[in-house]
Amino acid sequence: MRRSADIDALEQVLCAALGSRAPVCSLARLGQGARAFADLDPAVLERSTLVAGGAPYLPTSPAPTPHALEELLRRAEALDVSQILVPGVRRSDDTGPLRAAGLVPVAAESECVVRLPREPAAGALDDVLRERLGTQQLGELRRRHEEVSRDVTWEHIPLSDLDGKPWARDAFVELHQRQAERDEGHDNLYNADALDVLAQGVLADRTEMFVCRRENTVAGAGLITRSHNGRGLYVLTQALGHDDPDARRDFSLASAYRLYLHARHSGLDWVHLGRGEAHHMRRLGADLFVPLDHWLRAPGLAAPEKAEEQALSEFATPPVAAVPVPGPARFRAVPRFDQIDLSSNTNPFLGTDGNYPDLDTAELAHTYLTTISQLPGHDGVDALTAEHLLFTSGAVDGVLLLLAALASPGEGVCVTPPTFPLYSHFARVLRLPVTEVPLGGDDLSQVDTERILAADPRVTFLCDPGNPSGTRIDPAQVHALVTRGRGLVVIDEAYVEFSEKPSYAGLVAQHDNLIVLRTLSKAWGLAGARCGIALADPGIIEALRRVQVPFGFTNASQRAARDRLTNSQPVLDGIRRIRAERDRMAGVLADHPAVDRVFPSETNFLLVRFHKHERVVDQLSGAGILVADVGRLVPDTCRITIGDQHANAALLEALSSAL
Repeated sequence: MRRSADIDALEQVLCAALGSRAPVCSLARLGQGARAFADLDPAVLERSTLVAGGAPYLPTSPAPTPHALEELLRRAEALDVSQILVPGVRRSDDTGPLRAAGLVPVAAESECVVRLPREPAAGALDDVLRERLGTQQLGELRRRHEEVSRDVTWEHIPLSDLDGKPWARDAFVELHQRQAERDEGHDNLYNADALDVLAQGVLADRTEMFVCRRENTVAGAGLITRSHNGRGLYVLTQALGHDDPDARRDFSLASAYRLYLHARHSGLDWVHLGRGEAHHMRRLGADLFVPLDHWLRAPGLAAPEKAEEQALSEFATPPVAAVPVPGPARFRAVPRFDQIDLSSNTNPFLGTDGNYPDLDTAELAHTYLTTISQLPGHDGVDALTAEHLLFTSGAVDGVLLLLAALASPGEGVCVTPPTFPLYSHFARVLRLPVTEVPLGGDDLSQVDTERILAADPRVTFLCDPGNPSGTRIDPAQVHALVTRGRGLVVIDEAYVEFSEKPSYAGLVAQHDNLIVLRTLSKAWGLAGARCGIALADPGIIEALRRVQVPFGFTNASQRAARDRLTNSQPVLDGIRRIRAERDRMAGVLADHPAVDRVFPSETNFLLVRFHKHERVVDQLSGAGILVADVGRLVPDTCRITIGDQHANAALLEALSSAL
């Protein structure tokens, strides 16, 4: 929670639970919140501690201001308490005053949020969760919900109506007492006194008890509170009657899905699940994870060394090194879901399309890396983190970004024709001299390594698999350029999913001068979503952010990318079909009288040399078939995309007519 009045209300609830006028207790009494302190000296766990805010309750509280910290220190002195805890502070908050006051960060579990877009384009709840979880896991979540719901009824009771339903109040308290006893006997922080204080405080009007009953027995009870901005729900607590861990897990899955239905029906944007382990919470649909620390001041507790901020890459140009990331993108890791945002000057009356796209794409980056790490030829990708990745508006946007951020006017760019023409196009637009070192070999798979190294370019572009050649470059030559050159090597892997040879993505963590460009336009079938990926050293990614337009990656594109990545089986099936059809077409075309040569291909297209090139192109055009005439790059050739069998049959028929 981000409103001080709400945090104060939770502090009063804590005092009631502890039976004291001030929120003072040992850390060991704070239940699950104490897990983060397990490695500390036992004396720290047992010492009386002044707790700022609603420590055991799941919503986070803002980092205190210097003035609030001074008041907290005075309060501790007046209570004669030597230990202070400020719980659940987001790392994105300004924690400088906490450190200056002698408090030490202790890593806590992240807070976990399930975002449920309200706009009609997002579809029903299952459509939203399918893109998050994948079809299989969504099916599991729904199955658990349906099984549990056969035997129970769900009910939401406003706290203002609780006096009229004493059975719910009593069951809530009893279930939480049993849960406290199961969890190593810590205090029941939702006892009857705590519940009464909550029902009388400022949160009462926004808080409901949700219960599920099996006949006359309450099987579970919890509390949910609407956020002060009216856009989401905080899950404050949930206690289940089952002693069997498997039954509790099933019930937890079912109640989570039920809450999502409730939030969606209420037109809300998100459900805050509280703190938890990311892997488990992802399986519940969470897609926003905010790192937290508990801040503790205790006698003899020394602060760890402050982690250094990510250094900008030495390859960044001087102008880029002199400016910050532009505008709101500087705050991409600062969550705004639970704030009232009056900072963007947008129209609040025309729906959610009036909101700017989400800038924090760390979870989508995790999804992308996890997905491709499971593909053949992607060893080493699991060593990459979200800091190694930048989403761009297509891979072409990545080309322009890296040239603008990493090369100054006058510094050389090397390209290897025949290749994708926009490398040299953007280089010349940015006043960067271009050196061409043509590909060699019968299959256009060889680069003149020594000639490139002698040119000493700032940036070398390698399209691998090649466009328009369709072939792979000798990997030994690629490695030589990366390890021996002083400049950056950019490998454009737009078609790598169609290749049976390894990607270079797994080497990014080992070489700070290697950049790998990927795209979701080709194998992943999302050309319209405009989603490119740059994989590089985090210092290079930081440089690219400084020249990137902040809101170029729209929410619609993010949803499309997430859905495709989490439901990847159709993509993998499509890749297999394209490979099979490619190989079939290569064999048929190689025997066709109009064809001089079919180049080997590890892409979703074929480079074909024709005997009568111009006549063939005219004939295909007359038949309503468009192919890429690349005769200016490789004499007498066309680049032919692998279509479905109907399209390919039409192509062969038109070629026969050309004879």
